[in-house]
Amino acid sequence: YMADIFAYESSDIDWCEDNYRHSEHVVEYFNTMSNFFFFIISPIMLYLLHPYAKERNLAIHLVWVMMIFVGLFSAYFHMTLSFVGQMLDELSILWVLAVGYMVWFPRKHFPSFIKDRSTFSKLVLLITVVATVSSFVKPTANAYALNCFGLHFLYILAVEMRRCTDQKALRLAKQSMALWVLAISCWLSDRFSCSFWQKMNFCYLHSIWHILIAVTAAHSSTLIAYIDANSEIPYSLPGLQYWPCDKWAVGFPYIVLKTTSKLQKRC
Repeated sequence: YMADIFAYESSDIDWCEDNYRHSEHVVEYFNTMSNFFFFIISPIMLYLLHPYAKERNLAIHLVWVMMIFVGLFSAYFHMTLSFVGQMLDELSILWVLAVGYMVWFPRKHFPSFIKDRSTFSKLVLLITVVATVSSFVKPTANAYALNCFGLHFLYILAVEMRRCTDQKALRLAKQSMALWVLAISCWLSDRFSCSFWQKMNFCYLHSIWHILIAVTAAHSSTLIAYIDANSEIPYSLPGLQYWPCDKWAVGFPYIVLKTTSKLQKRC
């Protein structure tokens, strides 16, 4: 049984890209290699968000550390199309969302019976562990957990943005949404319109999804972090900028802090 779940093409999922076309050892070559962008973007975001994480909570770095594992497990999945690869790919995304929930979910939206972030984090951890264990019994359980986390986070983000008046934050929200729509369109089109793209001799939309979702994660996580910074460390006077050049408004967004201690603000 263990040999079966690790075997090449033991997963029920097979994406549109032709199998073994470019390598006899890699099932989906471009879908595998496109995950390299996670290994580029994650260290950049770790560096850019470090001043904010240092002031707020270093646990925030876990989000982008785990994004590296998302890229690693996704590459393994597309290289083998194995059942284990599929589970590692999906569960790594679930755990990234769970960690994001723990460190960024606004306290004012906590359930009434939860009074602090520590208790909330333990509840999220429990739910994530149960979903993880359930996934090995019934793999579709992970899809439900992903959708619940993701859709609820989008709803809370939309609620928060309605109160926002910062033009840079609003622009970042529009950029994040546009990137997400473009990314999910590539995923859906590759999954459900494969025959059309095969006729067009262009079966690489899922690899483009990998690139777009990595960039989307950089934008959306910075937006969430900015909302969190304004709520949790307002004395730091957080602002948004873009790397490598803020004047371009195209690049990787990050948070700048004008002050770095409560003492400075009080003075």
